[in-house]
Amino acid sequence: MTQSPSSARFRSDINGLRAWAVVAVVCYHFGVPGFEGGFIGVDVFFVISGFLMTGLVIKGLELNSFSVFSFYVARARRIVPALILLCAVLLVFGWFLLLPPDFKLVSAHTIYALTFLSNVKFWQEAGYFDVASHDKWLLHTWSLSVEWQFYLILPLLLIAVWRLHPGRIAQTWVVGVGVALSLALSVFVTPEHPSAAFYMLHTRAWEMLCGGLVFLLTNDLKLSIRLRHVLGWAGLLLITLAVFLFSTETTWPGWRAILPVSATMLVLLANINSLWTGSFISQWLGTRSYSLYLWHWPVVVGLAYWDFKQSTFVITFSLLFTAFIGHYSYLWIEVNSRQWLNGKSNVVAGVVLFTFFVFIAIPATMIWQSSGVSNRFNVNTELAANEVKNFNSRRNECHPNTGIASPTCVFGGDAWKVIVIGDSHAAALIGGLVASSPSNDAGVVQWTYSSCPFVLTLKITPDAVLKMGGIDYRCDDFILWTADQLSKLPLNIPIVIVNRYAGAAFGGNEEVLEVAKPGVYFSKVYPSTTPAFLQEFAQRITQSACQLAKTRTVYMVRPIPEMGFNVPKTLSRRMMLGMNADLFITMDDYKKRNLWAWRAMDAAHDQCGVKILDPTAYLCSNDRCYGSKNGRPLYYDDDHLSEFGNKLLSPMFAEVFKAP
Repeated sequence: MTQSPSSARFRSDINGLRAWAVVAVVCYHFGVPGFEGGFIGVDVFFVISGFLMTGLVIKGLELNSFSVFSFYVARARRIVPALILLCAVLLVFGWFLLLPPDFKLVSAHTIYALTFLSNVKFWQEAGYFDVASHDKWLLHTWSLSVEWQFYLILPLLLIAVWRLHPGRIAQTWVVGVGVALSLALSVFVTPEHPSAAFYMLHTRAWEMLCGGLVFLLTNDLKLSIRLRHVLGWAGLLLITLAVFLFSTETTWPGWRAILPVSATMLVLLANINSLWTGSFISQWLGTRSYSLYLWHWPVVVGLAYWDFKQSTFVITFSLLFTAFIGHYSYLWIEVNSRQWLNGKSNVVAGVVLFTFFVFIAIPATMIWQSSGVSNRFNVNTELAANEVKNFNSRRNECHPNTGIASPTCVFGGDAWKVIVIGDSHAAALIGGLVASSPSNDAGVVQWTYSSCPFVLTLKITPDAVLKMGGIDYRCDDFILWTADQLSKLPLNIPIVIVNRYAGAAFGGNEEVLEVAKPGVYFSKVYPSTTPAFLQEFAQRITQSACQLAKTRTVYMVRPIPEMGFNVPKTLSRRMMLGMNADLFITMDDYKKRNLWAWRAMDAAHDQCGVKILDPTAYLCSNDRCYGSKNGRPLYYDDDHLSEFGNKLLSPMFAEVFKAP
């Protein structure tokens, strides 16, 4: 029989899909066990959006009544009011409860969210020095930006095609070609540039176009009732499978996103109004899915902000609170604003929405320009919070994470006296080394690379390369370049090697990892950190240092203690609550991650005279390694010393300038 889509059934199926999508996303972000792949809910939303928007445009063109301006205003009526309220609440909330760096970040992201460019902003921020996702109160608005950008382009494309070849056949071909091109881009770009593939429209458009393809095919496909039920239930099961099959370790979207996208297409094609999609709970969640999606993420960030994310009771309460606030956001904002705006002309509705946009954008801009408005909290609390910005002002210039060669930055004087090589821990210590120089003409040269320990023959695992941004990340080649440059230097210039060996061997201790997984390898890639891998890594550390020590003086800095938490943010937020004690980790925890590297350095000292510099003598005491001193953070994040903290090591580095 010819399928005659029922509007009521479609609404029911769409609400059911929205319900499943928002449940998956919310549970994933709250860390509910079993929902590790819940991020695929966004892909489901994209398909639904493409289905609905293509339907609106095509029906309007067929009736010769479509207006681009009316289409845009209708989308704004649907999306903007609740988004404006969310941004306004966060700005008011931030004035009283967010420290200046966090308040500045919220204000900047508010502007990008309201202009539907937040996906571009978060793509630009994604990288080695990116702030943690749980500090971005509006991170989830990236998907709204992608959808809005799609809304801007879709009607223009379909109108152009319609004028050339009216009818659905041409539209179907164009949408199908769009699916193929965007999917090909997604598959190609994801392995090489995963952040761009995740956030940008050109690699996500195919998911929405797939929804449009479903709409264009519904009148032509001849499906029996039995087949429709099979397809509908198969789609729901495949969506469920995707939630449990994928995880945060999955590179996304790429070809893997075909599973949830095609599963959603099956449910829409089937149009069966199943028990799942038609139930009261599904309909309740589906109609409120937009508000639930909008409000859930700030609640998640709030839990992380005040360190409640480990409390099962608080998480359960927060889930209920999300349902409560999502429900009333839907009733009071979505429904009422839509009804009121629908009673106004498109011009009036557009002016009203633009006025509210300006009303929020102006104070957000002022907050951003004033760096989050200082002097709202205790001066020591704000001093601790602002340590996140106390890093080398030339960091972005001098510490690359792409390409091969170093920019060769020189600090202090012009005469090259010391070469510092290593990863970001080396870059973070430059200030302390420069401060230890007894003369103004002593130049400290920086050759460092992000997440790239300087160990000869070291290679980066494919997974780590993806994490660092893809094909442009060339750590292996940078090590070869550095070794070549060292061979050309005068032999009287000493080398200081600083590396975060534990991060390369185990992963960051600020991350929650089920299994420690190395990001580097030598003879072969190890799927987990084994004793055999650590033994090989230690041997290569020793051999590498000794190779350099054949021709010049080599200093190795023992590993900098890693706190495992963002020190300025943790300390300042605790100080807001009256908890002023300095932060620390135990020496035992430090040794668990670093004792093997200590022994490798000791071997280099014993075998070839490499000199050892020990920062723990200045950063640790009484079996504790401190992250702060007298209420002042020593780190600008969880493991990199700040410009204040690295000065504590100046006495240690003084030895380097005493050498003949």
